[in-house]
Amino acid sequence: MRGASRRPIDSSVKSSRKGTGTPAEATSAHRLGVCAEPVDIAIPLYDRFTALDAVGPYEVLSRLPGARVTFLAHEPGPVTTDNGMLTLTAESALEDLPRPGLVLVPGGPGARDLLDDEPMLAWIREAHEHSDWTTSVCTGSLLLGAAGVLDGLEATSHWLELETLEGFGARPTGRRVVEQGKVVTSAGVSSGIDMALVLAARIAGEDFAKAVQLMIEYDPEPPFDSGSTDKAAPELVRTIRERVAGFR
Repeated sequence: MRGASRRPIDSSVKSSRKGTGTPAEATSAHRLGVCAEPVDIAIPLYDRFTALDAVGPYEVLSRLPGARVTFLAHEPGPVTTDNGMLTLTAESALEDLPRPGLVLVPGGPGARDLLDDEPMLAWIREAHEHSDWTTSVCTGSLLLGAAGVLDGLEATSHWLELETLEGFGARPTGRRVVEQGKVVTSAGVSSGIDMALVLAARIAGEDFAKAVQLMIEYDPEPPFDSGSTDKAAPELVRTIRERVAGFR
């Protein structure tokens, strides 16, 4: 296999380190009484993905008992985010992990460039066929749609792309997290954290998910109540639409 080798996660905590563990260790399977079975989590990266779409859910899912997270790309190496200011390293190529247990496709402006990219779409189809969970954040759902995963299903995406999502046979909804069997989609950017907590509850139990939420102190109190089109001022929604349209 190309890229860094993966090691099974040891969820035990040595007694000599009581009281000094990291936040990740505090939510380990051992401490919470959860049986750890290995789960391969694949997060495919591509040029101009949005950082929080990948890193937000990663922060939750990497704490699952037995989690083995792999960042993938067409080829191993550095992948740059949408603003060009952050680079993550893909340890492996898509072909190196064809059948993960959990697929998480992040969104970003670069997702549109891959709607006809057969290597990426073929990988999503293959992974979905064998996965326990196939998920997306933001415009990552467009890639699921282009791969044929969302045909006839309710799904969500960034609010600017709901009409595009419909073109792939999905039934768009503005809900923040949408569960359709093993297919789970989330709305824009920050909603990926919500989705990851839902997945944590489904996989390891609600108590475990609550513990993770507490350890990452996920208790949002945004200073402004404008995080959705239902709450934002109409002129702000219009301005954002016009600005984004100018980049397409």
